[in-house]
Amino acid sequence: MTLSPSFWSAVRLVALLNLAYFAVEMTVALRIGSVSLLADSADFFEDAAVNFLILAALGWSATRRAKVGHALAAILLAPAVAFLWTLWRKIGDPTPPEALSLSVTGLGAMAINLFCAFTLVRHRGAAGSLSKAAFLSARNDVLANIGIVGAGLLTAATRSVWPDIVVGLAIAVMNLDAAREVWDAAREEAKDAHS
Repeated sequence: MTLSPSFWSAVRLVALLNLAYFAVEMTVALRIGSVSLLADSADFFEDAAVNFLILAALGWSATRRAKVGHALAAILLAPAVAFLWTLWRKIGDPTPPEALSLSVTGLGAMAINLFCAFTLVRHRGAAGSLSKAAFLSARNDVLANIGIVGAGLLTAATRSVWPDIVVGLAIAVMNLDAAREVWDAAREEAKDAHS
């Protein structure tokens, strides 16, 4: 498969941006005690891993790419695990997160993810399940970030921990759906490779 240099550059840039914002979001999440930010920071780490794996696998055969696609579907489950862990901790300490930091960090994450989604959308079909995994991750993250900003606003208004928990749950559910979509795309790619 011959892929354009612009695709390689796009995937590399998206991987680096996700890795950088993972560190930012995790730091803020731990400082303010946010379930949704911690789940989303795990998602940024997962996105970085997905894109670095895509870079490694681009020169491989369709069969090997399909196998990597199946592995990426499993990686997409990581944010759901992070959510369950942080939810368990939040139940023990139901203090709401700092609303302003939650919203501002969510807005920063949204800006990064919008940039990544627009960067990847034109390459969505370039490498089968691999590029689909990268695009779906960026798309889901924009939706999650809208929820995080909303959770920050609701937390400011209600001083409740529940908006943060509900958004964290939504992030986990979106990643389960993305994992299923990537798994299906990888299965189709493997089927096509054997035809």
